[in-house]
Amino acid sequence: MSGAARETGTLPVQQRGRPRSAAVDTAVIETVLRLLEEGVTVSELSMERIAREAGVGKATVYRRWAGKEALMLDVLRSLEESAPELTGASVRDDLVALLDFLRRRGLAKRSSAVMRTVVAQVQAQPRVWKEYHDTVVASRREAFRAVLRRGVATGEIRADADVDLLIDLFVSPMLVRAVLHEWRELPPGLAEGIVDMVLEGARPGRRGGGGTEGR
Repeated sequence: MSGAARETGTLPVQQRGRPRSAAVDTAVIETVLRLLEEGVTVSELSMERIAREAGVGKATVYRRWAGKEALMLDVLRSLEESAPELTGASVRDDLVALLDFLRRRGLAKRSSAVMRTVVAQVQAQPRVWKEYHDTVVASRREAFRAVLRRGVATGEIRADADVDLLIDLFVSPMLVRAVLHEWRELPPGLAEGIVDMVLEGARPGRRGGGGTEGR
């Protein structure tokens, strides 16, 4: 690893070289996803096994990814989809759109299976999780944060509400069902139910001891 990578703690950047083949990249990532779905753990995966299962040379894999951590990060990113367009009609509608996006992602058996595997072994792959969190997860939370701050500004949410706590309250029930339980337990209307229940306690005039912002 380079000195810069050691200092920042980020995963190594790929070396420049001849153009990468998208077909090979896809074959390798699909192979990892298939193995994870079949019950192979991250610790059991090796770059050699991945190359063999994908039908490519080990050197080919190492030219694209410096190691398993960098490859696993791209595997996680491959499961991501573009966030929904928000209408801005109301804070409630935008929150429902963001949360239902997570619900529909959780219905994808592949996505849930991989996330359950990775979360269960997060301590063994801390840099992968940190990089994923600092890019994908942070961006998703910022979308929620922007909507909630707009709600505070328009008076739909009380001014002393802890915005980050509200994000956890909205997202956690969905993640618990998608990651810790069977993927089928995400029925239509779940997003609306969660949003309405949390907003009921976050409206102006509601008294609560959890608010910290603005105090």
